[in-house]
Amino acid sequence: MTLTKQDVRDVVDLYIRAWVEQDPDLIVTIFTDAATYHERVLEAPIRDRAGIRAYWQTKVVESQGDIKCELLNLYLDGNTAIVEWEAQFDDLTQRVRKRMREVVILVFEGRLITSLREYWSSERIANLDSGNYGGNCGRE
Repeated sequence: MTLTKQDVRDVVDLYIRAWVEQDPDLIVTIFTDAATYHERVLEAPIRDRAGIRAYWQTKVVESQGDIKCELLNLYLDGNTAIVEWEAQFDDLTQRVRKRMREVVILVFEGRLITSLREYWSSERIANLDSGNYGGNCGRE
């Protein structure tokens, strides 16, 4: 079974949906049981679905809000995909709204991710306490 760009797009759509909806149960459905998730590539990866779910619960559900995201680019070579997106979200820990541009390298086994490596940069675009933020990432 050959992995197609549409297969990858479907998985990325689920990833973005799980992020926007802050759904740790949905995110684990797109990973293999033994998947690794490198949020910071110079640190140890998060391992397996249980670890990814726990990370998602802490990082996304408890620490982020009002998440918007747009897929910008998707490339596929064999079972490896490179995906770029831009997101905006409230960082509830730092009390700021952030914009983030991210590139993710995904390695697939079948239609599931077995390895995810993130490379990203973010910037503060507003203080949450000011009430002066909003907007949608990407084009409207």
